[in-house]
Amino acid sequence: MKLTPSGSQTVGPFFRIGLEHLCATGAKPDENSETITVYGKVLDGDGIPVPDAVLEIWHTNAHGTYSTEPGESGRPACFTRAVTDEDGTYRFAIAMPGAPACDSELSQSPHLAVLVFARGLMRHLITRMYFPDEAVNASDTLLQMVPVDRRHTLIAEAEARNAHVFEWNVVLQGTDETVFFAW
Repeated sequence: MKLTPSGSQTVGPFFRIGLEHLCATGAKPDENSETITVYGKVLDGDGIPVPDAVLEIWHTNAHGTYSTEPGESGRPACFTRAVTDEDGTYRFAIAMPGAPACDSELSQSPHLAVLVFARGLMRHLITRMYFPDEAVNASDTLLQMVPVDRRHTLIAEAEARNAHVFEWNVVLQGTDETVFFAW
């Protein structure tokens, strides 16, 4: 018996009524870690906000390890999900992640691994969000593979009035398209 692959189908659209239960907050930080807030917009190729996107965020804890312990949501503590509102805006709070441990040939700076699900996508997109620390990011093996003129799409901006709040927009295509990775 020969199996024939079925055709792809676009991701979404997601409907607000179905998204509310999907949102999961990050694990509560312990007394030795700081809480950060990340917010931004998901924008389409014309710069129009995408009101029904879902971001899945995988992150280490403050010590740089991926926790397998369940958080309050019952999901792994290193997992957070955020959905966009009608203005394409998302927001979540987590403990500031540490740098993941790597073998001696690789180096990673603190970052968030982000999967993007949105209408019109044939499959989810994979990207990373880095924090604005040039000295630390200079040693990240993957980030250094990204052309210099494109790296800014992966680096969040800290708010001037609050260094624990970061803005990072996801641009799905066009000018300043976020760098996406194939895994």
